[in-house]
Amino acid sequence: MTMMTPVQPALSLAPLTYGGPAARWRTEAMRSHASGRLIHITKGQGRITVAGLTNGYGPNNVIYVPPHTMYGLEVGQTVFGQILTLPDVTDWPSTPFHLRLLDVDPQKELVSLIEAIERELQPSGDLRAAKCHLGLLTIFVERQLNNRDPATIDARRGSAAGKLVARYTTMIAHNFHSDRSVSDYAEALKVTPTHLTRSCRKTCGRSALSLLNDRIHFEACELLRQTRTPIQEIAQSLGFQSSAYFTRSFLQKAGQTPSDFRRMNARMPRR
Repeated sequence: MTMMTPVQPALSLAPLTYGGPAARWRTEAMRSHASGRLIHITKGQGRITVAGLTNGYGPNNVIYVPPHTMYGLEVGQTVFGQILTLPDVTDWPSTPFHLRLLDVDPQKELVSLIEAIERELQPSGDLRAAKCHLGLLTIFVERQLNNRDPATIDARRGSAAGKLVARYTTMIAHNFHSDRSVSDYAEALKVTPTHLTRSCRKTCGRSALSLLNDRIHFEACELLRQTRTPIQEIAQSLGFQSSAYFTRSFLQKAGQTPSDFRRMNARMPRR
């Protein structure tokens, strides 16, 4: 079976914008990465789910997603932001955070740091300088975390339900390509499937099955878009017992068959 070969990501900065109804999966579907992500929202508002916890976001918000942490966010027509890929998270927290910068000075400082990184990542820039600015950004974030009002910290993250769902989504991030069911995950977490789903609904308004299927769907979309791997092999790699079942599941989620999706979204596919 020939699948995508994982590539070590580089420090990069990408725009976060509305892509239309057909591209909603690119932001909203649960996904996870081997590297960290820092999301900076500069305009608009919506909801974001990180490690199974859903919150609203708005301008001047900064959200950190550690490696192997599931997340997805709504991106409406008025939303604009940037996503910074962090190959090295040695100096970053091990858990997610969501900062809401209310004062003008830190807002300006953050924009200045990100603009400096963006400038040095251009062909005419210097990667060493970009990494230096990233170091300053790390210090900026650390100071903001240390100075934030404890009342602004989401207590749900430390609740029993929050901890359980965070563990569940981490397990999905590592094992979504297996044929594990919600019952299998619940057994590994030493809870009942009903309790797991109840906790998921409490933290993000979704069922445990919905979170699992969403992560699988995102991976299916990526494989269809970026590879020439036969659909039957993709289905098998994601734990589906048959390509027919995979096709029905994908059609229900995306509104089109895997073949149609690939034809409309393929991006320089490769084996």
